[in-house]
Amino acid sequence: MFDKLKKRWAIDSNFQLLIIFIVFGITGSLSIVVTTPILDFFDFKKQNFEDYFLGYFFYYIIKFIAIFPIYNVLLTLIATLFLQFNFFWNFQKKMFAKIGFGFLFNKKKNN
Repeated sequence: MFDKLKKRWAIDSNFQLLIIFIVFGITGSLSIVVTTPILDFFDFKKQNFEDYFLGYFFYYIIKFIAIFPIYNVLLTLIATLFLQFNFFWNFQKKMFAKIGFGFLFNKKKNN
């Protein structure tokens, strides 16, 4: 299983694979922890939604939407700290291309 990942991600060592897993783990956990105080700062508190029909549902939708950019910023920062910027930058470009934002990274070609 790990050999398939190493081949797919074009990495050679098990150590780099371990570092990549660590970066993903830290980033995922930290993005969840950091999102709530950021939403609270902008007054998107869970208590503000409790009086509305499906209020908690909308709160969690907003939280989920907020996690996405926070996760991507944290992924780049933490990857840089672990000296894996190039791998994760390419990973993010592929991810954005798959969800339809690939135009952000396309270089303009001069004819």
